[in-house]
Amino acid sequence: MDMDQLDWQRAVPDGEDLPEYLEVAAGPDGRIYMRESRTPDKVVITTQAKWDAFIKGVKAGEFDDFVE
Repeated sequence: MDMDQLDWQRAVPDGEDLPEYLEVAAGPDGRIYMRESRTPDKVVITTQAKWDAFIKGVKAGEFDDFVE
């Protein structure tokens, strides 16, 4: 798959222009692609089900202790 054809979404806080950020894209194959802006050639691929479980955990606060 050509990674440049994916619709990459940046995870940048509103009003901030950070030099490094996370990008996420949903592929036409149903998989989720993630990369960091400083190393865009290194892409992590996961399934939609695993991504949904991760998002559910974020919303439930399961990872809040990582940001403190």
